[in-house]
Amino acid sequence: MINQGFSWATGTFFMTSAQELRLVGDFATGDGAGGSGTQVAEMGLGKGEWREEGGERQGKEMFNGGFAIANQGFYSGNRTEFRLSDEVKQAGFRIEPGELESICRSHDINSLDFKGGVEGLAKKVSVSLNDGVVSSDVPVRQRIYGCNKYAEKPSRSFWMFVWEALHDLTLIILMVCAVVSIGVGIATEGWPSGMYDGLGIVLCIFLVVLVTAVSDYRQSLQFKELDKEKKNIIVQVTRDGNRQKISIHDLVVGDIVHLSIGDQVPADGVLISGYSLSIDESSLSGESEPVSITNRKPFLLAGAKVQDGSCKMLVTTVGMRTEWGRLMVTLSEDGDDETPLQVKLNGVATVIGKIGLTIAVLTFLVLTTRFLVTKGMKGEIGKWSLEDALVLLNFFAIAVTIIVVAVPEGLPLAVTLSLAFAMKKLMNDKALVRHLSACETMGSATCICTDKTGTLTTNHMVVHKFWTCGEIRTVQSNGDLDGFKSSVSETVLNILLQSIFQNTGSEVVKGKDGKNTILGSPTEKAILEFGLNLGGDFKVHRKESEILKVEPFNSVKKKMSVLVSVPDKGFRAFCKGASEIILSMCHNMMNADGKVVALSDDQRQSISGVINDFADQALRTLCLAFKDVQNVSTSDSIPEDNYTLIAIVGIKDPVRPGVKEAVKTCLAAGIKVRMVTGDNIHTAKAIARECGILTDDGLAIEGPDIRDKSPLEMAELVPRLQVMARSLPLDKHTLVTHLRKQFKEVVAVTGDGTNDAPALHEADIGLAMGITGTEVAKENADVIIMDDNFTTIVNVARWGRAVYINIQKFVQFQLTVNIVALMLNFTSACISGSAPLTAVQLLWVNMIMDTLGALALATEPPHDGLMKRPPIGRNENFITRIMWRNILGQSIYQLVILAILNFDGKRLLNLSGSNATETLNTFIFNTFVFCQVFNEINSRDMEKINVIRGIFGSWLFIMVMVSTVAFQIVIVEFLGTFAETVPLSTELWLVSILAGAGSLIMAVIVKCIPVGIGKEAAAITKHHDGYEPLPSGPDLA
Repeated sequence: MINQGFSWATGTFFMTSAQELRLVGDFATGDGAGGSGTQVAEMGLGKGEWREEGGERQGKEMFNGGFAIANQGFYSGNRTEFRLSDEVKQAGFRIEPGELESICRSHDINSLDFKGGVEGLAKKVSVSLNDGVVSSDVPVRQRIYGCNKYAEKPSRSFWMFVWEALHDLTLIILMVCAVVSIGVGIATEGWPSGMYDGLGIVLCIFLVVLVTAVSDYRQSLQFKELDKEKKNIIVQVTRDGNRQKISIHDLVVGDIVHLSIGDQVPADGVLISGYSLSIDESSLSGESEPVSITNRKPFLLAGAKVQDGSCKMLVTTVGMRTEWGRLMVTLSEDGDDETPLQVKLNGVATVIGKIGLTIAVLTFLVLTTRFLVTKGMKGEIGKWSLEDALVLLNFFAIAVTIIVVAVPEGLPLAVTLSLAFAMKKLMNDKALVRHLSACETMGSATCICTDKTGTLTTNHMVVHKFWTCGEIRTVQSNGDLDGFKSSVSETVLNILLQSIFQNTGSEVVKGKDGKNTILGSPTEKAILEFGLNLGGDFKVHRKESEILKVEPFNSVKKKMSVLVSVPDKGFRAFCKGASEIILSMCHNMMNADGKVVALSDDQRQSISGVINDFADQALRTLCLAFKDVQNVSTSDSIPEDNYTLIAIVGIKDPVRPGVKEAVKTCLAAGIKVRMVTGDNIHTAKAIARECGILTDDGLAIEGPDIRDKSPLEMAELVPRLQVMARSLPLDKHTLVTHLRKQFKEVVAVTGDGTNDAPALHEADIGLAMGITGTEVAKENADVIIMDDNFTTIVNVARWGRAVYINIQKFVQFQLTVNIVALMLNFTSACISGSAPLTAVQLLWVNMIMDTLGALALATEPPHDGLMKRPPIGRNENFITRIMWRNILGQSIYQLVILAILNFDGKRLLNLSGSNATETLNTFIFNTFVFCQVFNEINSRDMEKINVIRGIFGSWLFIMVMVSTVAFQIVIVEFLGTFAETVPLSTELWLVSILAGAGSLIMAVIVKCIPVGIGKEAAAITKHHDGYEPLPSGPDLA
């Protein structure tokens, strides 16, 4: 009994699960609660003919010679029944979205068979497995079956950021002070004059909160934009009978998707056909074991990665109906974690904050003590009024404001601003930064391990020379090939064309314009183009024989093999790959008459000479070979030896324009460039010399040579190593590990293949190729180089250095303001009993210093000088002696100027009258602000005297400067009631500006003071790759 049904059989039956009944015998019937239709089946080999009549399903299926009659509900056990909705029927489909989802998610092979397998599913979603979806049907499919987009967490609104900014503890304390101040002020001074002090603080708090919220909100939008870019994967599909590339978001149910090694499965689907397909589902199941996909296990799930093989799949479920879609909602990210520099600066901010807190408490205690002593001396210690309470409240507000000024919350903001600014600029320059920290780390890179093909070269490959039947031929035009065709037999040409068109992972398709388009890797494109120019036809040669087995190319074997059945001739294996590997597998060769002759030792040596000659001309060499096989079983692998050599092709891949200059820039910047390639060592050396990577004293070795070296030998070999050829991904990983751990290098590594993932992960900065890179490589990378160009990598390094230097400039500027503001208020409180800078004024200075300062200094674009100095070491301290020299020099200048004005300003400025004190305090405030404005200009360069150069190239810096000065004029001249200022005369404005401008002269004097290098830097006499460290290197801060 199943599902309240019953059965009898004249034979035998057994049950393997609640959902499956297997029959071995003659006859069985069942009546269950699952449905009312009647199903007739002759059970057999898994292929059935099904038709629907009046809601009833009838079918035939051969099985163990017996047949079964069962109610539909009984057949499927507990399977859910899906009724076809009118909407789906009218759209021309015969299966519900929910049923498709259920079949794929539960891997229900019985239901798939019941529908007629993948062919049956294709009919139900109205698609041809050969031609794919018709483009005009896409909107209908999206309406019925959904879009391939995942629901995202709703973005935080602007008001959420305002709310977060208001949660700052010091601002909350200030708000309480402001409210109490307004209450006490109105009670003592009346309305409205009593509320101005408190209202001034409220307005300043509002301004600080607004600027912080706007800045954070803009960053969140930018991160969201970058996140979208990261998730926009390009997939290959067959649509309208043509193979084409589309965005993953445009995928619909019914699409025929082509997958190969390293691709991410873009949606749930069912296998149509494939070879050696192995899938990594660890991102979904947590299981690290790869899953083999076969015709009896045909289900592919979105989010999984193709670990080996290739396939075509029919998309059955998209978007939020997939398991991956549901998982992505919980994983959607709001941005990156804190970068190492942010963590380091948070530590600095904490220390400065504690110092500020101490000074604030001392200032409050000094002011309060002086107030009480004065009151006691007047004999009024027992008399208290609201005015006295207001004075004490004002002291407390000043103390809290000192904390606000002292806590450099602008430090983490400056890092985020600078990194986000760099990320946006790099995105325009074809580099997509996936992890924020990569930007700053790239500025410290001391070594770049780069691929050759597509990174240093253009990746636009053509067959330039080829060897066959003992002769070398150069391909300049199709006429050269006509001469070749007339000089060899038909047999040679046919086998050459078969080896080109049968043994390929690429495809020749006709575009909408009727022209041939080759889809695949650049190397495959070059060989297929060569085959087409020889007069071959991709579809004709593919139909000549049936492909039985494929071993796709991978970077370990460095070859691709295929086994095909040849009509009337049995079976034939084709193999192509790295020349020396394929040559070692060949025992014969073909002559011009098409006869197979044995390879003598002399011929083998001569062919090796041809390979080396091609490689010395910077040509990428590949060998093509074949072998006739008599008997083949399904368990046999493709033969590995006794092949017949057909041809050697030399593929030309020119060096990219600008690469030589980019390598030169790297060397000048103390960044060593190493080429790591799978190519022949002669080809690698030729290209490396052309790029300027391989020098006369440099070393070029092959991957196998590095594997057996001892740590001591590696220590001698690695510093001179400039080229590693015939390398496996594991060799790249070994090299990166040695460079990082033994030589303490900061290593950037490029990669495009799935097997490059470990090296990309191990490196300090993983750089994946955007065009040729697999999804697995991109996922393990920190930066995606969208144009695969080495020049873009150098640009990332330039911006990385700019980020680091910009943050240093900002820290120098901020620490100067901190020291001056704290010391001025504290010393003044101790000596005169009052603070010259009020709470409102200090809040304005805080905003100049934190938010506006960060905007101005942290977003300066890089200049060429950055790439003419060695990189910043891995463990070097952030605040250098140069920075301390500048900070102390400027602080002393500002404190001396402001102290003289504070204690003798009235006499020097000839101020008298009832408002002399207010005028002096306003003048001190104005001078203090202009000192910061000019010091901000000083901070543009920490070492060079000319700080004006390039200032007009940074529009943001100019904008911040202009807005700061404009708002300062408004505060002094028009907002006196709130800011406790009075309008100043033209003469006093001029003196203020001149006093501030004096910091420019002070900067020139300070920069002439030599700074000794620290102990660590002094100990390092020379960098191991021959570059001197900075003469004024960083030391302990």
